[in-house]
Amino acid sequence: MDVFKIPIGIFQVNKILKEFKPDVVFSKGGYVSLPTVIAAHFLGIPIITHESDVVPGLANKIAMRYAKIICISFEETKNHLKPRQLGKAVLTGNPVRESIFNGNIEEGYKFTGMNDFRPIILCMGGSQGAMQINKLIRESLPELLKKFQVVHIAGRGNIDIGVHADGYKQYEYLDENLKDVYAISGLVISRGGANSLAEIALLKKKAVIIPLSLNASRGDQVDNTRIFVRKFGWSMLSGAVNKSDFINAINMTYYNQTNINGNEIENGTKKIVDLIIKM
Repeated sequence: MDVFKIPIGIFQVNKILKEFKPDVVFSKGGYVSLPTVIAAHFLGIPIITHESDVVPGLANKIAMRYAKIICISFEETKNHLKPRQLGKAVLTGNPVRESIFNGNIEEGYKFTGMNDFRPIILCMGGSQGAMQINKLIRESLPELLKKFQVVHIAGRGNIDIGVHADGYKQYEYLDENLKDVYAISGLVISRGGANSLAEIALLKKKAVIIPLSLNASRGDQVDNTRIFVRKFGWSMLSGAVNKSDFINAINMTYYNQTNINGNEIENGTKKIVDLIIKM
């Protein structure tokens, strides 16, 4: 039914844009952005669009037709653009919140109750959590806790009150304290969202990534993850991952001597803001 809402949205946004009179429209994609992009085009307002993933989604494919500048997070995205769009493409990287770079190790230990005797794994699956990752962590805890401590962000409503162990702490969600937990973590387990991957890489963390499968998404997380795995020596697990494969991937990745060079990718925040200002 969303398709039928778009014409109504264009009419509504047209009215708002005429009243607000913006100098530029910045779009991050998603079907809700389309009415704004289309209305802005008809009103002659310049449009900048940003694609977080390697392969553009449908909404951004449409928005790119009208955009004056196309910001991309990956050089490889150019392979998925039409020839006439390449001249508008600017490699900016993904915008990443500055706060995560200000983590305090002492505060991280204090908040979690962890110590520096064993390395710390940060496990997260997004604000809603990830059932596959939650299940793997809990099944693997007895083995993992022999070598590591685990901070587990399980998602809202996903705390298991029956799981208690020394060196294991679970949270529904972390906001302000996440930067401090990042600071004490030696390895991160995560889904393959472009923003999460950029944060982990810029913080120079080792990682095991379990992207959403093709059955649960359009495959964007798999495409994103493959690029980061190739650049940084991370591990990617996909499909029906079992406990043994999970533990092996953690051990192999953590004890891999590869140094993560966060300079290989860019924090796109400043570049994108500069482009908007110049418009």
